[in-house]
Amino acid sequence: MVFSSLLFLFLFLPAVLLLYWLSPRRLKNLMLFLASLVFYAWGEPVYIVIMLISTVTDFIFGLLLSKPEWGPKRRKAIVVASVIVNLALLSYFKYADFLIGNVNAMLGTDIPLSELALPIGISFYTFQSMSYIIDVYRGTAKAQRNWIDFGTFVALFPQLVAGPIVQYNTIAEQLGERRVTIAMFSEGVRRFIIGLAKKVLLANNIGLLWHAISDTDIGTLPVLTAWLGIVAFAFQIYFDFSGYSEMAIGLGLMFGFRFNENFNKPYTAQSITDFWRRWHISLSSWFKDYVYIPLGGNRRGLGKQLRNILIVWVLTGIWHGAAWNFMLWGLYFGVILVFEKWAGLRLLAKAPRWIRHSYAIVLILVGWALFAFDELPKVGSYLAAMFGLSGRPIWDDLTIYFAYTNALLLTLLIMASLAWKKRASTAPAMGGGVRAAANVVWCAGLFFLSVSYLVDATFNPFLYFRF
Repeated sequence: MVFSSLLFLFLFLPAVLLLYWLSPRRLKNLMLFLASLVFYAWGEPVYIVIMLISTVTDFIFGLLLSKPEWGPKRRKAIVVASVIVNLALLSYFKYADFLIGNVNAMLGTDIPLSELALPIGISFYTFQSMSYIIDVYRGTAKAQRNWIDFGTFVALFPQLVAGPIVQYNTIAEQLGERRVTIAMFSEGVRRFIIGLAKKVLLANNIGLLWHAISDTDIGTLPVLTAWLGIVAFAFQIYFDFSGYSEMAIGLGLMFGFRFNENFNKPYTAQSITDFWRRWHISLSSWFKDYVYIPLGGNRRGLGKQLRNILIVWVLTGIWHGAAWNFMLWGLYFGVILVFEKWAGLRLLAKAPRWIRHSYAIVLILVGWALFAFDELPKVGSYLAAMFGLSGRPIWDDLTIYFAYTNALLLTLLIMASLAWKKRASTAPAMGGGVRAAANVVWCAGLFFLSVSYLVDATFNPFLYFRF
């Protein structure tokens, strides 16, 4: 069951923070682990068993890997066993019905679907748990001997259901020893509020425009209306997902954890290669560290490097969901990245900045059209509308209405997508007291507006909960 964690979080978080601060140091991870289980059980009371199975299994495998008397063959067998267990759980819940449906369609069979709901966050915590085993096998991290500490790593509620994906070697030391200063806690509150505002004030509101356009008969969309719709989706998914990541990073700071950033102004990218260094950084890093480099990376010649890129991006597409559009989406970006690695980046380097940026944005928007619809006929119809192949006019009265009524919101979204921090760094600095007061007023205003919107809002979960 997909749930709106925001409303529960507002009641849940103050109590958890109070208990965390009152707990002695040796019990803080136990308190966080239990709180994370309660948080997950609120939305998925049954599937908490699946997460615990994955956690216990990889904890045991990690202990086995730490045995010095075990040779390379046994150690490799343990890693293979861990990968099989984790991917089997993920595949059963996420891909079984997809495979059965395709077998039925191809062979004319009538195999019943399992119709099991997808456990929330399974794609994220599975990858985290697998990173632990691989890190221990490689020797970049020591095996965790405290099950509560390991369970805290896997189940940590701030980023449990939609990332960022935390690799074990980046957080291992923090599990054993961490401190929360007043400055760190304050920064965590600020990041949490900014993430909340991104989701509630920006993503939810521009999502109304996307749904108004995508819910109509796609074959009747004028060209500019189709482009306006996919621009709205691009903003919605960015501010929705980056908003969740910002909230997770902020919550992590409140408990003494420093998670890596997951977004870096992706819509300022100058190429698709640049875009994927800025978008969902934790997923790109995971595939780079645990798939691309083990396949050989760029060490075995250009041909194998291009092959490795394609493999990674097909897997990236499959990771996002059990539908052909996600595989097509991954393959689409894989082909573009292969082209850029082969010759495209050299050609782009000679072009003016605005051409590089326009090139990247157009390809990103086409990619979002592939991503947005689970059904391939709808993907084809929407792309046809975008490129004027559906026989509709360039615009109509509804296009003008959508553009006019959303002009202010679109302007705010564009401004919020730009790298303002870098440009503002050259401005004269305010005094510490003035800056602190301005931050308090700004965050208080954002929080008040966000809560006001939430009170009247209809149910609107984070988009990445379904992955």
